[in-house]
Order: sequence, then C-alpha cells, then structure tokens
Amino acid sequence: MVPNDCKPDLKHVKKVYSCDLTTLVKAHITKRPMVVDMCIREIESRGLNSEGLYRVSGFSDLIEDVKMAFDRDGEKADISVNVYEDINIITGALKLYFRDLPIPLITYDAYPKFIESAKIMDPDEQLETLHEALKLLPPAHCETLRYLMAHLKRQLHLVTLHEKENLMNAENLGIVFGPTLMRSPELDAMAALNDIRYQRLVVELLIKNEDILF
Repeated sequence: MVPNDCKPDLKHVKKVYSCDLTTLVKAHITKRPMVVDMCIREIESRGLNSEGLYRVSGFSDLIEDVKMAFDRDGEKADISVNVYEDINIITGALKLYFRDLPIPLITYDAYPKFIESAKIMDPDEQLETLHEALKLLPPAHCETLRYLMAHLKRQLHLVTLHEKENLMNAENLGIVFGPTLMRSPELDAMAALNDIRYQRLVVELLIKNEDILF
C-alpha cells in the first residue's frame, strides 16, 4: 500500500553510491543524482582536452576516496582540482557510481528492448525501437541517461577539434560505457558475453542520436 509518490526520508538514505537511483533522487528532491551533475560539471570545466578521457583509469584508491566523500558529504563533497588534480579520478568516480547502482541506469526491465534495437539493420526502425526502449525507463533513469548522453555528445564535438589530444570517439565511448550502464539480466555467462557488442552499439546510438531520442 505504498503510494507511488512516496518520498524517502533523507535521514534514512545513508549513502550515495550503491543506493537505488530513484530513491536517491526523491530523497534529495533533484532531477538527477547530484554525483552525476557534480562529476560532469567538473569534467567539462577542466577535462575535455585530456587524452583518453574515460578510457584512462584513475588511481583506484583515490576513486574510492571520492566515493567516500560523496557518501559522507553528499553535495558538499569537494571534488575540485585542489583536491583531485587528475581528472581521471573524477571520470573513474562517475563510472563507479553507475557500476555500483543496484538497478543499472538502463534497467533490467528495459534491457531486452535496448539490445533488440542494436540488432536492427534499418536505421529508422532502429531509432523507433530505441525510442520505445527509452519509454520503459523510470523517469529519473531516463533523465540521468539523457544528461549523460548530452555530455558525451558535447565531448565528442570537442574531440573532433582536439582529436590528437583526446583520442576518443563514439565507438570508444560505447566500449567504456556499454557494460557500465547496462547489465544483462541473464545469469548465463555466454549470453551476457554475446551482448557486449550490442551494449556498445546501444551507447553509440544514444550518443549520436541524443538530440532526436530525448
């Protein structure tokens, strides 16, 4: 008998990482998780010229440190250049946030429809199916995905201006973010393995068509 607009009490939401995305957003009364907003703001302000942004790994102890800062301080966490000079620590913390979600950003329920879209050869039909898949996502998941894809698209636009420095393209971003944003509901390891290339394609399609799809 829980009402649909049930708002969790902030004092019971003890952490940011590993917390259900919708629960976190409702508790903080925001459209998206503040960790996503804060990391992306930081990355866009100082990291877009970094070589291999999102592909190069930051030092894992420091990434864990960022995670603890968010869990402890929420939006008061300091992730500025004064504390974390290496931007790869911030990109690592953002990827870790998505990996730690109990329900992935692209939810288990919507997963089959997204994979189906990646297998379609006709471009118009493919976009139509992708559009239908997006409708299956809870509002907070869809809004966070839209915001992330818009950021990655902006980054790609800048990459074309700084190709030699950044060395990232839509395909590379798909390889990095595919398994980060979606996890197969299948327990069968072989089936999950077969999906990896389609996961990459889904993210690639979402980035390239962000303005049409959202």
